[in-house]
Amino acid sequence: MGETNAKSVAARPSKAIFAAAGSPYFSAVLALMGAVVILSNIGASKGVAIGPFITDGGFFLFPLAYIMGDVISEVYGLKAARRSILITFALAFFAVFAFWIMIQLPSAEFYDGQEALERTLGPIWQIVVASGLGFLVGQLANSWVLVRMKQRFGERGLIGRLIGSSGVGEFLDTLIFCAIAAPVIGITDMPNFINYVVVGFVYKTAVEIIFVPITSLVIRWFKKREPSYAALLAAR
Repeated sequence: MGETNAKSVAARPSKAIFAAAGSPYFSAVLALMGAVVILSNIGASKGVAIGPFITDGGFFLFPLAYIMGDVISEVYGLKAARRSILITFALAFFAVFAFWIMIQLPSAEFYDGQEALERTLGPIWQIVVASGLGFLVGQLANSWVLVRMKQRFGERGLIGRLIGSSGVGEFLDTLIFCAIAAPVIGITDMPNFINYVVVGFVYKTAVEIIFVPITSLVIRWFKKREPSYAALLAAR
């Protein structure tokens, strides 16, 4: 009897349903996520002090990448989320390579911005290594936690899994990013490093929590307009 029950549980379908990742909606979110990550990498080369808080110039952009990651994970599933994360990761490194070529090209006689260009885009490779590794680990963790929670609870508890998965992902992302990027923007002592990590984590997580109602609305909008998702939901 126990063996029969175990087989029955194993054969039971997952509560989670996901849309097929081949629609224009998925492509639009993926393109936007790539743009946000590249722009935040450029902004991250600038150290920023807002009162006693230390951060970087890309602080207001990067949380948006996690919001879009939540949309992809919730609507399209873990496989699509992994693909989008790897594509965004590759785009960020392609941008670094393109910036390097721009810097190496011989300047025209009338061009006087070479030093500023090198100062702005030159450190980007270090920022991208930091951002790329943090983004890769953090987003994968975020997607894994979110999808596992959805497989357990189905459509219920969306807000809870958005907050829970974001907290895990943002912590890993921020810790890895700050450990590599801190020296690039001039942070060399432990108190300022801790400040950098704590402020970054609290800020990014707070932004995601504040935007959870909007993220939830966006997710519901996608679910209604994705034909494959709507069909699966109606068939249950």
